Amino acid sequence: MHNMRHFNYLTGGLALAVALFIFASTSRADGTNSTSASAPKPDLLKTCPVSGEKFGGDMGEPVVFVYQGQEVKLCCPMCKPKFDKDPDKYMKVIKAAEVKK
Repeated sequence: MHNMRHFNYLTGGLALAVALFIFASTSRADGTNSTSASAPKPDLLKTCPVSGEKFGGDMGEPVVFVYQGQEVKLCCPMCKPKFDKDPDKYMKVIKAAEVKK
Protein backbone atom coordinates (compact mmCIF):
# COMPACT_ATOMS: atom_id res chain seq x y z
CA MET A 1 0.00 0.00 0.00
CA HIS A 2 2.81 2.38 0.89
CA ASN A 3 4.62 1.69 -2.40
CA MET A 4 1.43 2.32 -4.37
CA ARG A 5 1.12 5.81 -2.85
CA HIS A 6 4.69 6.64 -3.95
CA PHE A 7 3.89 5.34 -7.44
CA ASN A 8 0.82 7.61 -7.63
CA TYR A 9 2.91 10.63 -6.58
CA LEU A 10 5.52 9.79 -9.22
CA THR A 11 3.01 9.35 -12.05
CA GLY A 12 1.15 12.51 -11.02
CA GLY A 13 4.40 14.45 -10.95
CA LEU A 14 5.39 13.08 -14.33
CA ALA A 15 2.04 14.09 -15.84
CA LEU A 16 2.45 17.60 -14.42
CA ALA A 17 5.98 17.86 -15.83
CA VAL A 18 4.78 16.79 -19.29
CA ALA A 19 1.91 19.30 -19.20
CA LEU A 20 4.26 22.13 -18.19
CA PHE A 21 6.71 21.18 -20.95
CA ILE A 22 3.96 21.25 -23.57
CA PHE A 23 2.71 24.64 -22.35
CA ALA A 24 6.22 26.09 -22.27
CA SER A 25 7.01 24.86 -25.77
CA THR A 26 3.94 26.61 -27.23
CA SER A 27 4.42 29.88 -25.34
CA ARG A 28 6.32 32.78 -26.86
CA ALA A 29 8.60 35.28 -25.18
CA ASP A 30 6.05 38.07 -25.66
CA GLY A 31 3.52 36.19 -23.52
CA THR A 32 1.23 35.07 -26.32
CA ASN A 33 0.50 31.48 -27.16
CA SER A 34 1.96 30.39 -30.50
CA THR A 35 -1.00 28.13 -31.27
CA SER A 36 -3.48 31.01 -31.11
CA ALA A 37 -1.31 33.81 -32.50
CA SER A 38 -1.91 35.16 -35.97
CA ALA A 39 0.43 34.21 -38.77
CA PRO A 40 3.45 36.46 -39.29
CA LYS A 41 3.48 39.01 -42.11
CA PRO A 42 5.13 37.44 -45.16
CA ASP A 43 8.52 38.64 -46.37
CA LEU A 44 7.88 39.76 -49.97
CA LEU A 45 11.53 40.28 -50.93
CA LYS A 46 13.02 38.15 -53.71
CA THR A 47 16.55 38.87 -52.46
CA CYS A 48 18.30 38.80 -49.10
CA PRO A 49 17.97 42.15 -47.27
CA VAL A 50 21.51 41.71 -45.91
CA SER A 51 23.55 40.57 -48.94
CA GLY A 52 21.26 41.29 -51.88
CA GLU A 53 21.65 37.69 -53.12
CA LYS A 54 18.69 35.98 -54.82
CA PHE A 55 16.97 33.30 -52.80
CA GLY A 56 17.53 29.74 -53.97
CA GLY A 57 20.76 30.60 -55.79
CA ASP A 58 24.23 29.37 -54.87
CA MET A 59 23.42 29.72 -51.18
CA GLY A 60 20.60 27.15 -51.33
CA GLU A 61 17.28 27.49 -49.56
CA PRO A 62 16.77 30.70 -47.56
CA VAL A 63 16.97 30.86 -43.79
CA VAL A 64 13.46 31.78 -42.60
CA PHE A 65 12.48 33.01 -39.12
CA VAL A 66 10.03 35.42 -37.49
CA TYR A 67 11.16 38.73 -36.01
CA GLN A 68 8.55 40.80 -34.14
CA GLY A 69 5.64 39.29 -36.12
CA GLN A 70 7.39 39.65 -39.48
CA GLU A 71 8.69 36.71 -41.51
CA VAL A 72 12.33 37.29 -42.44
CA LYS A 73 14.17 35.45 -45.20
CA LEU A 74 17.95 35.52 -45.47
CA CYS A 75 20.04 33.88 -48.20
CA CYS A 76 22.25 31.91 -45.81
CA PRO A 77 23.12 31.34 -42.15
CA MET A 78 26.10 33.72 -42.46
CA CYS A 79 23.71 36.68 -42.84
CA LYS A 80 21.89 35.97 -39.56
CA PRO A 81 24.57 37.51 -37.27
CA LYS A 82 24.62 40.63 -39.48
CA PHE A 83 20.81 40.85 -39.22
CA ASP A 84 20.95 40.35 -35.44
CA LYS A 85 23.54 43.14 -35.09
CA ASP A 86 21.24 45.77 -36.69
CA PRO A 87 17.73 44.31 -37.22
CA ASP A 88 16.06 47.72 -37.63
CA LYS A 89 18.18 48.46 -40.68
CA TYR A 90 17.10 45.27 -42.43
CA MET A 91 13.48 45.44 -41.25
CA LYS A 92 13.18 48.79 -43.06
CA VAL A 93 14.18 47.02 -46.31
CA ILE A 94 11.62 44.25 -45.74
CA LYS A 95 8.83 46.69 -44.87
CA ALA A 96 9.66 48.85 -47.92
CA ALA A 97 8.95 45.82 -50.14
CA GLU A 98 5.55 45.48 -48.45
CA VAL A 99 4.72 49.12 -49.26
CA LYS A 100 5.73 48.66 -52.93
CA LYS A 101 3.36 45.68 -53.20
